Formats: sequence, C-alpha cells, structure tokens
Amino acid sequence: VQLQASGGGLVQAGGSLRLSCAASGRTFSDYVVGWFRQAPGKEREFVAVISRSGGTTYYADSVNYRLTIFRDNAKNTVFLQMNSLKPKDTAVYYCAAAETSYAVAQRSTAAYKYWGQGTQVTVSS
Repeated sequence: VQLQASGGGLVQAGGSLRLSCAASGRTFSDYVVGWFRQAPGKEREFVAVISRSGGTTYYADSVNYRLTIFRDNAKNTVFLQMNSLKPKDTAVYYCAAAETSYAVAQRSTAAYKYWGQGTQVTVSS
C-alpha cells in the first residue's frame, strides 16, 4: 500500500488543521493506521492509532482531547483533526499502516510497515 499525507501548514497557536492520509494499492480497511510526528532534533513519536474499522482509537497523552483520528474506508483515507494547536505540536507528521493486530500496532512502532512521506505542521506562538 502507498500512503500520501497532506494537509499540513502554518497555523497560529489555538488554531486547527486537518491532516489526511490517502492510501492506494490495496484495500485500506486491511490496515491499522497510525499517525506519528518528528520535531527538529527529536526522535519520532507516536501520536494516534485507529483500528481497521475505525471503531477503536488510542492517543498519546500529550495530544489527548485535542486531536482526533478517524477514517473513511470508502475513500481510503485516514484523518487527523488537530484542534487547540500549540507550538510544541510543530513537527513533520507521518501516517503509517500496519498489517498486524490493533493491539500490536498500539504498542509498537515496529509494527508499521508502510509509511507516507510526511507533512509539515508549524504552530506559531
């Protein structure tokens, strides 16, 4: 499966963005999908994950209640709605797909086999 992330940009603190991760190549509902981010000089970190059906989600503590992951399997797309953005949310955001179980994907970044190219999110203070 090929993944294409988009929707990043420059936004003021307190603003919102919606990221999209469009998939092609295989049935998208076959995959658990996660969002990750990497800030300059820092390691990549987990942000959120969604199950194949979209019925189960899990978030990093640092983003809980501000970010929402959801998917539209009919459109082969996973979204990350980001509200109340903070300067510390500035990073390149990546989507990734896993063929493993949701439980494994929730616990381990190594579960993700397919990665998109990333989209830059910059939050100004």
